[in-house]
Amino acid sequence: MHRTLPPRLPLSTCELERLSNLVGKPSENHPLHNSGLLSLDPVQDKTPLYSQLLQAYKWSNKLQYHAGLASGLLNQQSLKRSANQMGVSAKRRPKAQPTTLVLPPQYVDDVISRIDRMFPEMSIQLSRPNGTSAMLLVTLGKVLKVIVVMRSLFIDRTIVKGYNENVYTEDGKLDIWSKSNYQVFQKVTDHATTALLHYQLPQMPDVVVRSFMTWLRSYMKLFQAPCQRCGRFLQDGLPPTWRDFRTLEAFHDTCRQ
Repeated sequence: MHRTLPPRLPLSTCELERLSNLVGKPSENHPLHNSGLLSLDPVQDKTPLYSQLLQAYKWSNKLQYHAGLASGLLNQQSLKRSANQMGVSAKRRPKAQPTTLVLPPQYVDDVISRIDRMFPEMSIQLSRPNGTSAMLLVTLGKVLKVIVVMRSLFIDRTIVKGYNENVYTEDGKLDIWSKSNYQVFQKVTDHATTALLHYQLPQMPDVVVRSFMTWLRSYMKLFQAPCQRCGRFLQDGLPPTWRDFRTLEAFHDTCRQ
C-alpha cells in the first residue's frame, strides 16, 4: 500500500524572498561578457577555450596601453630629432607629406636635387637600376663614399667606403653588399645605421633625408677633428668615428656617452 504525501502548501511571500536571497548572483567579473559562460564548460581540461580567450584579451589590452604610451612619447620628441644645423623655423617648416611608402619618383628626384644643392662639398648621384627604387652614391669631398639604398623617400640601408675604394660590381652596378676593407669605414657604416634609426619622422620623410645628409656631412673632417672628450685624434689607431646626432661633435666610439 503506497503512502500518500501530504499536499505542498504554497510558499508565503517572506519565505520566497528568503529563498531567493540564497541564490547566488551571476558573476559580473567576466571581461568577455557572454563569452565568460565558456568557463562553465565541464570539459575545461580538454578544451581550455575560455582561458585562452581570456589570455588573448588581457594581452590585447596591454598591447593597446603600451602602444598609446609610445605614441605619446614619440609625438613629444618628433620635432627634436633633427640636426641643429638645419635652421628650419616653425613658420618655414614644410607641410606634412603622405606617410605612404610609395611617392612619385619625380618628387623623390626633386628632394634629392634640392639636398644636393644645399651641400656644395657633397656630390649626390641618383640612379634607379631596379625600377622605381632609388639608389644614391654620395661622395663627401675626398674622404669617403656612401651607397644609400632607398625605398621611395625612405632610406633602407647604407654602406660607407673609402674614397679610393671600388663601389661598383663587375657588371657596373653599385655594390650594396660588400663592406669596406678598412675598419674605420666599417665603424662609420655602423654609426650610419644607428643614425637611420634615430632620424625617424614618417610624416615628413624629406626632413629625415635632409637631417641624415646633414649628419653625414659632418664626416668631412673625419681625419682632422679631435675627440671632444679626450682631445686626442687617434685611439686604438682609429680617429673619432662617432658624430653626435644633435650637435654633430666628434667622439671616439669608447668616449661617447
